[in-house]
Amino acid sequence: MSDGTEPAMVRVLVVEDHPVVAEGLVALFEGQPQLHVLGWAPSVADAVRMAESEPVDVAIVDFRLPDGTGADAAIRIREQRPGAAIVFLSADESDYAMLTAVEAGASGYLIKSAAGPEIVEAVRRAADGEMLIPAPKLAALLGRRREVAGQDDDRARRLASLTPREKEMLELMTRGLDNREIAARLTLAYPTVRSHVRKVLQKLGARSRLEAVVKAALDTEAGDAPE
Repeated sequence: MSDGTEPAMVRVLVVEDHPVVAEGLVALFEGQPQLHVLGWAPSVADAVRMAESEPVDVAIVDFRLPDGTGADAAIRIREQRPGAAIVFLSADESDYAMLTAVEAGASGYLIKSAAGPEIVEAVRRAADGEMLIPAPKLAALLGRRREVAGQDDDRARRLASLTPREKEMLELMTRGLDNREIAARLTLAYPTVRSHVRKVLQKLGARSRLEAVVKAALDTEAGDAPE
């Protein structure tokens, strides 16, 4: 897993308005190597203030907050820290919450019944730029929303703009391969793969690998649909 360098410290911000839950998450992360807790914010406003002053790598965010939603927090955190990954941890299992989270740039969406090791693993994977939600499930949800909202031709145009190598990267991403696995499969250097993946996200207008895969899955479904 190592490319010859020491793993970087992952700086985690907890955004949760219930003190017992927040304190439990802080204790969970503080006991893990290479994870450093910046603190916990009980509201959107507090989260934004902390992101302004602290370099956040991963924010783990509740969906329901006293002054807005976790999606509001995610968008504003990423305005301050564009490289921050967002993982939602919420009791809200609704389609609306999950879709809103993804559209706000989430890398993952966990339910609060998730076990501690699963949450820690999600934070580590998000920090490495990986996707955590099954793309087919989100593709189906987004498909239903777009049936109401209408078709978006821009998505197809963006996909068509990918180079053959970028399409190859996207195909391997849809199979669930992470950057290191893609590098090994294609015998490319890890930084080269990361650069290609960033270009794919940029061209697709996606905030995360997950959103890019969902866009690709939706395009495939649209292409397979009968006239």
